[in-house]
Amino acid sequence: MAGSAGQLGAALVARLGSDVAWAGGRDALDVRDADAVLRAVRAARPDVVLNATAYNKVDAAETEAVEALAVNAAGPRHLARAAREVGALVVHVSTDYVFDGAKRTPYTEQDVPRPLSAYGVSKLAGELMVAEAGAPFLTVRTSAVFAAGGSKGKGGSFVERILARARAGEALRVVDDQVLSPTYAPDLAAAILALVEKGARGLFHVTGADPTSWHGFAAAALRAAGLDVPVAAVKAKEFAAPAPRPAYSVLDNGRYRSQDLPPLRGFEAALADLLGR
Repeated sequence: MAGSAGQLGAALVARLGSDVAWAGGRDALDVRDADAVLRAVRAARPDVVLNATAYNKVDAAETEAVEALAVNAAGPRHLARAAREVGALVVHVSTDYVFDGAKRTPYTEQDVPRPLSAYGVSKLAGELMVAEAGAPFLTVRTSAVFAAGGSKGKGGSFVERILARARAGEALRVVDDQVLSPTYAPDLAAAILALVEKGARGLFHVTGADPTSWHGFAAAALRAAGLDVPVAAVKAKEFAAPAPRPAYSVLDNGRYRSQDLPPLRGFEAALADLLGR
């Protein structure tokens, strides 16, 4: 598995236990290097190649598009081609940010992606490259993944950043006009592996059960942590972020549930688990 140091990668490793043939983070395997990827996959000879790597600095991708494409598009292509060579299934993880947010009902796998940002473009390119590589594939789109030990490049997961700022006494301002479905990494890992066990192939949407805004998610995290700290609701335009985000990116999980699999928990139940309350 590539990307084992991240939130989802760590959750997958924990779930798989001794079934992991090989797992490594960026220091162990640079997915941008096709030859290194092929050597690693040939050596491990896995039944399933799991890709949990990602360039996920959404705003930075606007000026680092080449790097975003290298990790989010070329990297998955290298993994999928290596999987094809050894006869393995490739499992790839993508994002709700492939959509433009113009819709106001949950997006299905049949909806046409229209990414707004360089990050979204890079993730959509990765989906297409995996699909075209010739290996059997399972691509899972998800949303707002959170767990302990989030991305170091982003200062931790959204939950970790909000709680750290609250404890530091900083004023909190969070957008309330972007609606999505926060997804707990351990729950997502279990769902991905359940799909693999079911023999699922193709594209699936898998997210936490309950949509909310970033503001609603932040407020819930503060409550779950027992912090009585106000958080102001603001509009996205007030932040003037370099990368545009979809105003609505809730994903329909109907195809996932059609595999006779249970829905993932909503964010409030997952936050209680994460924060031990």
